[in-house]
Amino acid sequence: MSTLLAVKAHPLTGEDSKSMKVFYAFLDSYKKSNPADEIIVLDLFNEDFPEIDLDILTGWNDLSSGKEFAELTASQQKKIARFNESTEQFLAADKVVIGNGLWNLNIPTRLKAWFDTINVAGKTFRYTETGPVPLTEGKKVLHIQANGGVYEGQEFSSQYIKGILNFIGVEDIQQVLVEGADHHPERAEEIVAEAVEKAEALGLTF
Repeated sequence: MSTLLAVKAHPLTGEDSKSMKVFYAFLDSYKKSNPADEIIVLDLFNEDFPEIDLDILTGWNDLSSGKEFAELTASQQKKIARFNESTEQFLAADKVVIGNGLWNLNIPTRLKAWFDTINVAGKTFRYTETGPVPLTEGKKVLHIQANGGVYEGQEFSSQYIKGILNFIGVEDIQQVLVEGADHHPERAEEIVAEAVEKAEALGLTF
């Protein structure tokens, strides 16, 4: 049995979002072909997910200077605990699927906050005398993204996601890009349908 972490990085549903329609099509297909697997859906826009802010930065500084966790403020404890929980959740997952839209050529800020929790020195990579070394290996990641135009994975969002995952040691990365629906509105339904079909096929083998 494997654990699939499904990161929903879009506030809309599958009825209103092209990327979410493909995201849920993949999950439905995956469930059918992997009924024994555990699927954890992390909805970044429907929970109090931490961003690196004053509380987290000062809390980390306090901890590194020798202060006990219990001595931190309630806000610092809550945010740092949730941050660490997200790191461990990622480490425990065998497979990850990330679904997001392309916003101003980049990822949503909530997704950036999530990536901060999985790019952690000593957890997913470590520093050495010759430079950083990845610690995260053997995971599979599927990235699903809807783009209004056609960029073929060369826009900042896709490059950032691939770059961070490679940096921490994830090499098996696949993509389903829903591209050009805004640029070619007359083909929007066809473009989404093709992406759904590809996602469903991946759900059988991922």
